[in-house]
Amino acid sequence: MSEKMNQHSDIPTWNLDAVFPGFSSEEYARAKKEVANALEDLKTELVETVSPHDFRQFSDWFWSLLEKLDFLETKADTLSAYTYARFSTDTASAEVLSELNKVEELLVPMATIRVLFRNLLAANETAVRRAVAEDSRFADYAFVFEEAIALQKHQMSAELEDLAADLSRTGADAWSRLQESVLANSSALWDEASGERKTMVELRNLAYDADRAVRQRAYRLELSIWKNYEIPIAAALNGVKGTVSTLNRRRGWASALDTSLAQARISQAALDALIGAMEESLPMWRRYLRAKARLMGLEKLSFYDIFAPLQRESATMPTFDWSAAKAFIVNQFGTFDPAMASFAERAFNSSWIDARPREGKVGGAFCTHFPAARQPRVLCNFDGSYSALITIAHELGHAWHYETIKDMPMLLSQYPMTLAETASIFSETLVSNAAMAGLEARAKLPLVELHLQDSCQVIVDILSRFYFERAVFEERKKGEITAARLCELMLDAQVKTYGDAMRDDERHPYMWAVKSHYYIPGLSFYNFPYAFGLLFGLGLYSLYEEEGEAFASKYRELLRLTGSLPAVEVARYAGFDIETPEFWRGSMRPLAREVEFLERQAK
Repeated sequence: MSEKMNQHSDIPTWNLDAVFPGFSSEEYARAKKEVANALEDLKTELVETVSPHDFRQFSDWFWSLLEKLDFLETKADTLSAYTYARFSTDTASAEVLSELNKVEELLVPMATIRVLFRNLLAANETAVRRAVAEDSRFADYAFVFEEAIALQKHQMSAELEDLAADLSRTGADAWSRLQESVLANSSALWDEASGERKTMVELRNLAYDADRAVRQRAYRLELSIWKNYEIPIAAALNGVKGTVSTLNRRRGWASALDTSLAQARISQAALDALIGAMEESLPMWRRYLRAKARLMGLEKLSFYDIFAPLQRESATMPTFDWSAAKAFIVNQFGTFDPAMASFAERAFNSSWIDARPREGKVGGAFCTHFPAARQPRVLCNFDGSYSALITIAHELGHAWHYETIKDMPMLLSQYPMTLAETASIFSETLVSNAAMAGLEARAKLPLVELHLQDSCQVIVDILSRFYFERAVFEERKKGEITAARLCELMLDAQVKTYGDAMRDDERHPYMWAVKSHYYIPGLSFYNFPYAFGLLFGLGLYSLYEEEGEAFASKYRELLRLTGSLPAVEVARYAGFDIETPEFWRGSMRPLAREVEFLERQAK
């Protein structure tokens, strides 16, 4: 650790040449042509070919079909990831944006291919199940085949699904882009004398400012912007949720939540146990919020205080230069699994991480992977802060997850969002616990509070989003919902979760307009999987503390299984039963200890 980040440190950018040398390269042109040909050939085979009646012939033909599908998915995912990776570091480039759009258009028929493949599985259920039982090549596909057959019962005809996908670009997707455009392009006057304006993104970022007057002013200006745009944004939300509800009815789903459970690969019992444990934990989180208020000298927190940093003597946050961050993460990964540490060192040394902030680069962080190259990449914006260190550990956790699964067929390496955060949460917990080890209480305080701050969002705020979205789908059945009613539903959800630990008059009625997740047509309830991921990752870390170094190999195998088993079975492999509240309660205990620590400091 260093108290001051070295401004001359060599913060890296990534190198994508191992994926494609560039848009003008022969390799890139060949990949696009291969995808176009594979799409046409597979569609023809899925539509026109009659599957053989003889079992051996069927088995061999079916295996050949899987290989073709795997080839297409591998090439298509690599093209998609590559063009977005290029865009994410050069958003102003007309060439990059043009190529991104071309690839998106090229891949539109992928939806039809998946529909036709599911139809084939459903039409040959008996033969497919026999292949799984009698032909060892198919043994690992048992769950994904059954899942596809079940999903086939919830899809329209190939023609209607194709029409739905086509209309979505000018329908629900357009509503989604409207919300994103308003969020990205709206602004408010900040300083009358200079005429300075601040964008919505800048105003929201001021929620982290140390000055409460600045946070309050930014919050009020943000609400005023949303008030001005509430009618079109409410129309966008009604448009998206109305489309989703209509398509769900056509596809035979009882509700949007049922669709989400299938996408998340969890049972209703698992969700009920998770939500129940989250609700049980609310008194603990309200104690945390009250303790933070005391530490800030406030009677109660307002919404704009949630992300405020703690300002206390001797409670400064540690900083890292790039080399120190690299060494710290590699060393801590090594305490758990030498193979994981070796992988992280390779990522650092092979230009797999784009960490240098610069104009034209997107904010935030993500991990992406390129199946054809069998390599991941990490994007972040490193500023030397403790948060930046934890972000790198988090994203390298995602990369390690991909490393454990990269050599499996594409159909067996697509894990759901519920399990996608498993390795990232585990990795950041490994690093954050090490960073806090041995620190005195005053030095430890801001690190603990930052972790609780993040976790409170994932448990408390996520629960409010879940309540809100559930209510919106119920009311949308009766007709369009006004902006005023959406604000009422959001405030009601916040009262149920934050309770009396937050001021009634300074909540956030427009969080329904802020969160882009509500506007994703193909993924409703983009909320509870975050809580699942946090608590499942913490549960695995607790198991590691019990089992020690022997857990590393079990952990690698568990990650490998995330693409080929439902979440309940993956958890069962680790010895957990996620359909009972006890597991989720146990995962909450480390957070409860942190709340108790904060309360002691607030006395």
